[in-house]
Amino acid sequence: MQRNLRFSIDRGGTFTDVFAEIPDGHGGTHQRVLKLLSEDPSNYRDAPQEGIRRLLEEITGIAHPRSHPVDTSRILSIRMGTTVATNALLERKGERCALVTSKGFRDLLHIGNQSRPEIFDLEIRVPDLLYDQVVEVDEQVILPLGDDPKEKRNGLKAKQNAGQEQQGTIVTGLTGEAVCIRRSPDLSAVRAALQGVARAGISSLAIVLKHSFIFPDHEEAVGRVAQELGFSQISLSSKVMQMVKMVPRGFTAAADAYLTPCIFRYIHTFQSGFDAGLKDVQLAFMQSDGGLSPVDLFSGHKAILSGPAGGYVGYALTTKWPGVDTSKMEIIGFDMGGTSTDVSRYAGSYEHVFESTTAGVTIQAPQLDINTVAAGGGSRLFHRSGVLQVGPESAGAHPGPVCYRKGGFAAVTDANLVLGRILPEFFPKIFGQTEDQPLDEHAAHRALQELTDDINQHAEPSQGQKSVDEVAQGFVKVANEAMCRPIRALTQMRGYNVANHVLSCFGGAGGQHACAIARSLGMRTIFVHRYSGVLSAVGIGLADMVAERQKPKATVLTRGTQTQLKHELEELEREAVNQLHEQGFHTHQIGCEQFLNLRYEGTDVAVMTSCSDAATFAEAFEQSYRREFGFILEGRKICVDDMRVRAAGRAIPLPDAGELSRDPGPLPKAAARSSAYFENGGRQTTHAYHLQKLRPGHRITGPAILLDQISTVVVDPQCTALITPNTDIRIEVHAEENKETMATTCDPIQLAIFSHRFMGIAEQMGRALQRTSISVNIKERLDFSCAMFGPDGALVANAPHLPVHLGAMSEAVRFQLHYWTQGEGRAHGLKEGEVLVSNHPQLAGGSHLPDITVITPVFDNGRIVFCVASRGHHQDVGGTTPGSMPPNSQNLAEEGAAILAFKLVENGKFQERGITNLLKAPSKAGKHISGTRALTDNLSDLKAQVAANNKGVQLVGELIQEFTLDVVQAYMQYIQDHAEKSVRQMLRDFSQDRGLQEVDTVSAEDQMDDGSKIKLAVTINRKEGSAIFNFEGTDSEIIGNLNAPPAVTRSAIIYTLRCMVPDDIPLNQGCLKPIDIRIPEHSLLCPGPGAAVVGGNVLTSQRVTDVVLKAFLAASASQGCMNNFTFGDSQMGYYETIAGGAGAGPSWHGRSGVHTHMTNTRITDPEIYERRFPVVLHEFSLRHGSGGAGKFNGGDGVIREVLL
Repeated sequence: MQRNLRFSIDRGGTFTDVFAEIPDGHGGTHQRVLKLLSEDPSNYRDAPQEGIRRLLEEITGIAHPRSHPVDTSRILSIRMGTTVATNALLERKGERCALVTSKGFRDLLHIGNQSRPEIFDLEIRVPDLLYDQVVEVDEQVILPLGDDPKEKRNGLKAKQNAGQEQQGTIVTGLTGEAVCIRRSPDLSAVRAALQGVARAGISSLAIVLKHSFIFPDHEEAVGRVAQELGFSQISLSSKVMQMVKMVPRGFTAAADAYLTPCIFRYIHTFQSGFDAGLKDVQLAFMQSDGGLSPVDLFSGHKAILSGPAGGYVGYALTTKWPGVDTSKMEIIGFDMGGTSTDVSRYAGSYEHVFESTTAGVTIQAPQLDINTVAAGGGSRLFHRSGVLQVGPESAGAHPGPVCYRKGGFAAVTDANLVLGRILPEFFPKIFGQTEDQPLDEHAAHRALQELTDDINQHAEPSQGQKSVDEVAQGFVKVANEAMCRPIRALTQMRGYNVANHVLSCFGGAGGQHACAIARSLGMRTIFVHRYSGVLSAVGIGLADMVAERQKPKATVLTRGTQTQLKHELEELEREAVNQLHEQGFHTHQIGCEQFLNLRYEGTDVAVMTSCSDAATFAEAFEQSYRREFGFILEGRKICVDDMRVRAAGRAIPLPDAGELSRDPGPLPKAAARSSAYFENGGRQTTHAYHLQKLRPGHRITGPAILLDQISTVVVDPQCTALITPNTDIRIEVHAEENKETMATTCDPIQLAIFSHRFMGIAEQMGRALQRTSISVNIKERLDFSCAMFGPDGALVANAPHLPVHLGAMSEAVRFQLHYWTQGEGRAHGLKEGEVLVSNHPQLAGGSHLPDITVITPVFDNGRIVFCVASRGHHQDVGGTTPGSMPPNSQNLAEEGAAILAFKLVENGKFQERGITNLLKAPSKAGKHISGTRALTDNLSDLKAQVAANNKGVQLVGELIQEFTLDVVQAYMQYIQDHAEKSVRQMLRDFSQDRGLQEVDTVSAEDQMDDGSKIKLAVTINRKEGSAIFNFEGTDSEIIGNLNAPPAVTRSAIIYTLRCMVPDDIPLNQGCLKPIDIRIPEHSLLCPGPGAAVVGGNVLTSQRVTDVVLKAFLAASASQGCMNNFTFGDSQMGYYETIAGGAGAGPSWHGRSGVHTHMTNTRITDPEIYERRFPVVLHEFSLRHGSGGAGKFNGGDGVIREVLL
């Protein structure tokens, strides 16, 4: 009997989808699909096996009893994507494992990049580590060279340099770089330590040693010892992913050790359900990069996006119809499931990322660029503090939405059911405790009625009463906006026009939202594949078998090196192609792509570059860099970090039908007539059609519902669906007619929408600034903030950047507006297109001099209606020391250039000469004071800030055009009013809970290391919900740099208020409206205009935060400092802030080794640190026990030992 059946399977968290291809005897295939529960232990032990069994019975007509192994005699191939690895990672249910790492770095993966995930959460929640034990290996390898191995650091020869730093043996690494071995591992000590690990019952190891990506010998030696001891899983970071950066490579190796045993246990269980013939079946698994791997080469770290990757490949290869040029098509993939939605972009080639974070674990491996948002059919619905909120909490599959009949929660699916977009009579009857009941429409209506009653009860008289339909539609609209944000991030933030894309919709819930999503984004075409409900399984069937080869490299890209690089790439290609030959692919079936991982010298941002569309790698890199970042760095060398080859054994495509039928005949009789609610038009009679009864060429005008066994597609009013020759659905979204003008009265639905939109503007500004900046501080450490302000300078919305900037920026904007319209600059005034710059801490709302603020007013009909601003920490602005962070400054002049007010862009021109003079001015103040040492980077970063602001101006203009200025400004105020109400309620609740009088005072006091006191008395008026923050009694300003400008104290107060509000509200000026801040002049917190303040921003700000939290008994003190460390000379400078311990709270332990409160910058990876600077990092670990013991312990600080 011929083996000719091909099965492709996506085993998801809730459902398993099976797609079978059966030869039709004429060179083509028929397809069968099946959807079943992924977990149903009372009926079957494995869903993919059960799916194959059922389809074999259906196809062959022969019984395949569950009690017998599945007959494989007809099966040619099985391809599978699985969430086994993803679920194990999310739920922390992987294999027990141990981490083996270099001495001094046992806590490196705990610290990670030191940032916290949510800046306003006092209880810092981070997923658990993957390993149970740590073994430190006393070995040390250092790099005595810089970026270019031909250029010796500080002019020394490699051996001389190694000898000067410390005695060691010089060897050549994999990249050709000199490597200095200071200490080789004591393998007997390693053996003894690993024996202890084995006795603890651990059989899986992740081994990550510093610089093993170019010198793997030490890792391999430790691995051999582990193998001799019988460890079953040994993941060497140098084998798992041979790329620079110890932290993500370590996470990746740990994930591999944690997940691979789970994967192979699952594979064994799956294989055991088949007969012996399975050995002759082509069994492959889907990887996160969109390619298939043979079962014996599959591993855990490559499986995390296995299912979503199938969906990506599915829409990328099937979104097409007659007459469309697929080579020019730009597509957004929209995969909406039960708990989340995946969005991605395809424009002729797969878009990969090489570093991503899932469940708190940074994976360094090729993955398709898929963005996940916590909004799906199961996302829960809330009415909180006058605002509609969808998610992030999910009802899950159990108990699920209310309509599932299992005592669940109100969710998006319930809202769609109430609106008539889901028809229970056509939905599978699999609900209730007996799993044989239909969806419960009445229960869903009751749940939405309760939410409606709550909304109406709390509504202002001017808002009117809402119907259940309006509330349900409102929740759907909020969910849609949450899903639009990542689509804008994939397109607008990267310079693509979202309106030029096709929205390819799939997944169980996507069809109910696609028209509204497309209309909101200005997209005109939606594509829904005939197998959209199982498209991930289809994509797995269409995916290529992939073989990759990669190795590190350290050279400069020149004409001279390109020939050698080409030879090495060809050798890697031969290895990859041979692997595919061994799997049965012929040469004509194999396609190859060569890549170089390139970056500009002196930067850490590498771009994996293929030269398929360019003459040389250098040209391709510059094209990619310009597209991604908006510019290129003229005159900078291009460094090669890695070489990579991807070989693909081509899969068999799905067959296409012919041309569109000219006469499809009349539409079939509607399966049902129902009443569905739509935002534009309300309740409307809506016809429902079975998809299988529609023929190619049929047109269905909305509103309509298209039904099949596994999905529901809603065609909104003013949309038209066309059935293509392949019986797919193409929906044209027409311009909205008779769209009602939105009222300026506050609406809880629109309040949520505008909150998303305002936040989205700040986020896109931040992305633009990161893309176009040059310096490490802004581009890589992310030491910047972007925000949107009202015409009075009041903060409207900010992206979740650095808290120390956010409150202070409002003061800076207000100062500039006053200066140029009413103050000294009023004679010049402000004109549209002009851009302002300042950094003066005391006089102009700055924080410290390296933080330069760029402000752009937004005009409408000749008047300022908004402002946008960006603040970034510049590498140097002059002063007595490199980095402009002098530890011993006694006046502001010693800290660098102080800019009060200057027009950075005037008459459409960037004022380079003027800003250059300002940045060089400190050199005139004294012989030991320098002007900026990094003028080129200053100018580039300032231009990046201007570009970020221009993006903000553009987006604000588009928002005004969409909704009118009156509406946008009204909601600007409503969002601030909402924040104000939340803070007032928090103050009332605190006063009540603490048993205070109606007007009463709480106080706190703390001191700096030099004994200087910070005193605070907070007088709370419970009736008004207001408070006076009085710092009377705080010590006078000091002769030193720990003085903090008033704007910094305001930042600390607005930050702590936002942290103490229990609801998820946007941070804006409304938080400070109930607050009267009183700071005595010439005190530590309000110094004179010439006082030194560089330490006030980075140290005193943290102490002020601790004092405020102490007064409210909200949390114990944290590390109290940003732990600044800087070094450099006239040629080089480096600056970082270092993690510490977070304070404990009333019910939680403080987090160890993390950035707290007013900062949240990243720290440089140890391997990058040593690769780029003349340092050796001996240790970066937790200082155990330093956090303070208590009922809840304080977080521990860190040890960071650096040899210069």
